[in-house]
Amino acid sequence: MRNKFKNWISKTEETTHKWTSTKWFKRLSITSGVIWNLALILAIVLVTGGVFAASVGAGYFASLVDEEKLRPEDEMLREIYSFEETSELYFDNEVYLGKLQTDLEREVTTLDKVASYATDAVLATEDEYFLEHEGIVPKAILRGLFQDVSNSDNQTGGSTLTQQLVKNQILTNEVSYERKAKEILLAMRLEKFMTKDEIIQAYLNIVPYGRISSGAHIAGIETASKGIFNVSASDLNLAQSAFLAGIPKAPYSYTPYAEGGKLKDEAGLKPGLDRMKTVLFRMKETEYITQQEYDEAIAYDLVATFRQNESRSYSEFPFVTVEIEKRASRIIMDILAKKDGIDPATLDENDKLYEEYAILADRAVRSNGYRIHSTIDKDVYLAQEAAQKSYESYGTTVGGKGLNDAGEVVDKQYPVQVGSIMIENSTGRIISFVGGRDHEVEKLNHATSAYRSMGSTVKPLLVYGPAIEFGQIGAGSPLVDVKFEHMDGTTMWRPANFTASSEQGIMPARDALAQSQNLPALRLFAQIQQQLPIQFMMNAGFTRVVEAENNNYASALGGGIEASVEEITNGYAMVGNNGQHIETTMIDKIEDADGNVIYEHKAEAKEIFSPPTAYVLTDMLRDVFKTDRGTASRANGLLKFNSDFAGKTGTTQSTKDVWLVGYNPNITMGVWLGYDAEKFTLSRFENRDLPASLRVNQLWARLMNASYDASPDLVGTSEKFKQPEGVVTKSFCGISGLAPGGACKSAGLVRSDLFNAEAMLPTETDDSLTSGSFTTINGKRYAALSNTPSEFVSGGGIGVSQKYIDRMMAPFGGDAGKLFPGNSRFSSVVAGATFNADGAAPGGVQTAISSNTISWTNSGSNDVVGYRVYKDGSRVTSISEARSNSYSASGAGSYTVVAVDITGKQSAASNSVSIAAPKPKPEPKPEPKPEPKPTAPPVEKEPEEEEAPQAEEEAETPPATEEEAPPEEEPEPEPEEEAEEPVEEEPAPEEPEEPAEEDAA
Repeated sequence: MRNKFKNWISKTEETTHKWTSTKWFKRLSITSGVIWNLALILAIVLVTGGVFAASVGAGYFASLVDEEKLRPEDEMLREIYSFEETSELYFDNEVYLGKLQTDLEREVTTLDKVASYATDAVLATEDEYFLEHEGIVPKAILRGLFQDVSNSDNQTGGSTLTQQLVKNQILTNEVSYERKAKEILLAMRLEKFMTKDEIIQAYLNIVPYGRISSGAHIAGIETASKGIFNVSASDLNLAQSAFLAGIPKAPYSYTPYAEGGKLKDEAGLKPGLDRMKTVLFRMKETEYITQQEYDEAIAYDLVATFRQNESRSYSEFPFVTVEIEKRASRIIMDILAKKDGIDPATLDENDKLYEEYAILADRAVRSNGYRIHSTIDKDVYLAQEAAQKSYESYGTTVGGKGLNDAGEVVDKQYPVQVGSIMIENSTGRIISFVGGRDHEVEKLNHATSAYRSMGSTVKPLLVYGPAIEFGQIGAGSPLVDVKFEHMDGTTMWRPANFTASSEQGIMPARDALAQSQNLPALRLFAQIQQQLPIQFMMNAGFTRVVEAENNNYASALGGGIEASVEEITNGYAMVGNNGQHIETTMIDKIEDADGNVIYEHKAEAKEIFSPPTAYVLTDMLRDVFKTDRGTASRANGLLKFNSDFAGKTGTTQSTKDVWLVGYNPNITMGVWLGYDAEKFTLSRFENRDLPASLRVNQLWARLMNASYDASPDLVGTSEKFKQPEGVVTKSFCGISGLAPGGACKSAGLVRSDLFNAEAMLPTETDDSLTSGSFTTINGKRYAALSNTPSEFVSGGGIGVSQKYIDRMMAPFGGDAGKLFPGNSRFSSVVAGATFNADGAAPGGVQTAISSNTISWTNSGSNDVVGYRVYKDGSRVTSISEARSNSYSASGAGSYTVVAVDITGKQSAASNSVSIAAPKPKPEPKPEPKPEPKPTAPPVEKEPEEEEAPQAEEEAETPPATEEEAPPEEEPEPEPEEEAEEPVEEEPAPEEPEEPAEEDAA
């Protein structure tokens, strides 16, 4: 046996030697050696590269978490369990409002009250290795990183339940490597402080589940169980547990309810049901359930168990609750930023930083157990809500297209909406507000968050207030209400007043403001434009006003200037507060869960207008309420109490918005009406709805009366605005604003009003008045020339110089003949531009006759001042071109008409028209004389009987006509012509150099 083995070995060696001696084997040995050496080198490179990559990765990871401080156990646990503490809200004066749970409903439970199916479903789906890992699963992280780098369509994620808990409760939902690195670090640390049961219990209480059958947004498995299946979490079956476990991956896609809580249709339910089947499959795959349990759950009719038509217990004060939460969150943002050493001002400059702290603050406000004390007076708020709901004349609700919460285009109903807010002038505290007609119909807060064009409410803040501060005007300074044209780029701009035909000429500034005339405001704005009046509004808290709007003339009318009701109302509260701006607040103070005050509002005043300017402007704005032509006089007349109110109305283009802001020494209240969709206008249904300006007057008064009932001392103060030092009453020439000269005094044109003595006093003596003779051409006034026929000249007493016209009409110009219209308080003053005649005789006219009325066509010339009528070659009358082209002739004859121009040149005579002389009527035969009675003496009766026919005959004889008069005498004009055509009167005696005061009047 031994020999055999030796022989076998020997033969093997011989065979091996024989093979190794061949050429191919030697080549193979060399190749294999090279491959082995290369493999060793590659292994060394891979190991070295791996170590290097790991070092780089570790270094990068360390850089990502470099600024993350080491959080102590108590801090981390406090943040993890912060959902258990719900913040509380208060009205003013410690009146309890409620818990802050309007946006997200959550009912906390414990793990022992959750069905095992539910916890198993979560583990199988979200974290298969939850019981084994220590906070993270490295291979899941690497898988997620590879999918992210490769931009894979299949993003499976790599977060454990612990990581998700950290992300939701300690960090934010920001998608970044920095946040992910912090999440990994904190998850590993959290596992050292909490047991697995504590972690999953916390997770089940914080995870979001979309919305429930009431339409409320929810978090926590107990709330989801009751809201979706109407059972407690402890009673969930397998199918229900699997369905709930699948929702958090995409809460609003997998929830069975649409917006408002309505159950989705079959197509809408399918994603959630498919997700449930995926969860069941994972539970079977991980052996949490058997095949039989899986089959039974798949066959279970889950849809039949969905809860429907649950009545949601909305907060009694949804607008208030949401607004307080929003404002408290912004305050907490600043507190958290300061705590982290960040200047709060940088939050508004850094979008990423703002988003991060907004999430943290929102979470803190809802769940840190704060006690938030607001400024809202509950009694006033309830009174205003009742008043706005009882008002029945808002206007017609219209239908149209709009977007729902999911961004889908749907059919919507658009009612006329309202926004209102009341502010305490001296503190900026918001006493009450009306956010809208119905929070269920439209959740937008129209008092604080809706920005609309300001309309004429901008005029006091952008035009009149700055003009007083700059010393451009006093309260009664004359402004020009005359139309003009302005080339804006390639477009000719022709602005007009709200009543397009209205042009009042020279009018006091306070009247122009009270009546809200557009043209005077535009002209005044142009005069102060270079002094940047827009800065007054920018400094007064108008967040959407930019300096570029100063270059836009239309800004003076609110064009392009948008603001919220809150901003506009606070702008007027600033005027009522002696020109001192104080930022509005709805939060008095915030206490933490231990009762420590972490925030308290402190009012800080900033001067916008000087006190004299604020008072002068207020006195002007009193006229808006107190004068008959004031645009808020109707509201003032509807008040049940007396108070010193001032304010302004506003209407935007096409009446898309109407405003009314009014203030007294204590409070300011602004009201807005309009449709949410700006394509609809409040004047759309003029035959059905009240005028929009009347509606806003009525509603403002109704809200103010309701507020007075709730808080009479605050709202109905009897205090008057106090005139500060620096406000004086001075006389001035009413048409120029300059110090009154002798001519102005003689003409009775002296006026007096308030001035800011620190900015302006009328010291320069007026030199505006001259002779006032004028004529009319095409209905417009022009200065009469020396050779203008006297019968076509009017005035002759008080006129104004061209220098005056140029100054007052600057910078836009316009028709100077409209400076002093007949209905003006200065109608005794004449202003006419100089007309340059063409030097040629005017063109002739054509005449016609109907009965005794002679009419004629207009002359084709452009300088005709009137027409002369001739009869049989003699002039019988002269008629101004401003009157109708007709004359009522009173006698037979041949008539012609000629046109007369401003220089006195006459056209050729027109065609002749005639009136025939009437034919004499035959004399009537005398009646036979009756036989005399025997008792009456015939001699005494005969004269009377003889006179009767003679009297009758005289009555029948035509009276003497004008042609019977001597030719050189002109007929007396008819009374109505005499009233309309003063030039036909006898020449007036020469007037004194300075007209008498009664003549001027």
